Amino acid sequence: MRLRRSLAVAVAVAVTTPVALFTAAPALAAGAPAAQTQNQPTYAELKKAAADAQKAYEKALAAKEEGQEKVKATLEALDSDTHPLKAATITADKAAEEAAAAETAAEKAVRDAEAVVEAAQGETEKAEAEKALETAEADLAKAVEAKEKADAAAEAARTALDDARVAAVREYSVLKKALDDALAAKEAAEEALGTAEECVRETGLTSLAVGLPAEVVAGTTVDFTLRVTNGTERTLTVDPLAFVHVDGERGGEKSRLAVEWSNGSGWHALNGDEPEHIAHIDTMAPGERSDVKLRMTVAPDAASADAFALFAADASSAYRPCVLGPMKRYDFELLPAGSDPGPVDDADPGQTGKDDDQRPATAGPGTTPQGGAAGQPVTTARTTPTTRTAGTGTYGTTAATATTGGTLAQTGTSPALAPLGAASAVAVALGAGAVLAARRRMTADR
Repeated sequence: MRLRRSLAVAVAVAVTTPVALFTAAPALAAGAPAAQTQNQPTYAELKKAAADAQKAYEKALAAKEEGQEKVKATLEALDSDTHPLKAATITADKAAEEAAAAETAAEKAVRDAEAVVEAAQGETEKAEAEKALETAEADLAKAVEAKEKADAAAEAARTALDDARVAAVREYSVLKKALDDALAAKEAAEEALGTAEECVRETGLTSLAVGLPAEVVAGTTVDFTLRVTNGTERTLTVDPLAFVHVDGERGGEKSRLAVEWSNGSGWHALNGDEPEHIAHIDTMAPGERSDVKLRMTVAPDAASADAFALFAADASSAYRPCVLGPMKRYDFELLPAGSDPGPVDDADPGQTGKDDDQRPATAGPGTTPQGGAAGQPVTTARTTPTTRTAGTGTYGTTAATATTGGTLAQTGTSPALAPLGAASAVAVALGAGAVLAARRRMTADR
């Protein structure tokens, strides 16, 4: 009975598994039109489907293993002379053999009686011989009928035994088929989930530095803004990415730059050694933008140097846990204290090199967000999209601005970022000056 229940469960799982959910392609980027994705399973659905498929496979595997032991035991029992079906077969075969021997004896008796009739002398002797022949023929007819019945009984007994063997093997075959189906469903679910977890590039998710000057004098502080815009057609959870670094500085040494960002309730320092996520935004609707305030102080004794800033927006959506906006690179110069650069334009955004566009690894559950602002509300100014005023170096905004609240994620990053390591980002920040100079020349050439 227990095996039968396991069989029913395994078959039901294999038959009812929503393979269509597994095979629905989640390969569209976060900004794909809603019409193209309305039937697309969400990441949460794919994750649950993969977990359910794994459980179904484990149940089917257990049922198959249990069925294998059961069929082995059943076949061994059926081969035992003490099993009722095998015992019935032995008895029926013996009865058939005895009936066959009786039929053979009856046939011989008929032949003997026929010989007596042929050798009979006289009417009386012949009549007695013919009467004996009739009796032998009647006995033969009964022996033939008895043998036919015995043969049928033996055939029925063997069929019953064979049917029992076939039933046992068939029951196991159903379990094996259920396991094969469950494995196929599990693999399809894992493939669909893996495809959804692959990071996608979304050009509509932009980050822009507003007010970052192309030249900064030592001993001064400049304020600027990181403006993140969701130009996709999906609501996103966004983690702005920031990194500001002086060429040639190595990790761990005191930097000539001190950069802080504000979440509306205080200022939080960037670590300066690698890119990090700041001002987590739980919900960012299509077309919405958020401004993160930053300020940069240059050490009074800083000498002339080249520096750069990297900004991007990393995100996740209901369909994709890893959505990466394009990274922008801003090159600027540090000037010695007392320098008078005159009017200074904003640093122009340039394209990063392929090695620049790296993301930091996600912090583990329960860790403090990078920037040291765990649990503090995020307050960023949000405005409708505007265009830059030509020649002014400033950005215009509409009169209506909204302040939105939220909390910094406890991990400090989007869950999308686990597949990405920090090693490449550190290499970018602290790599050889020649490499950075070459990148700068490439940017200038463009």
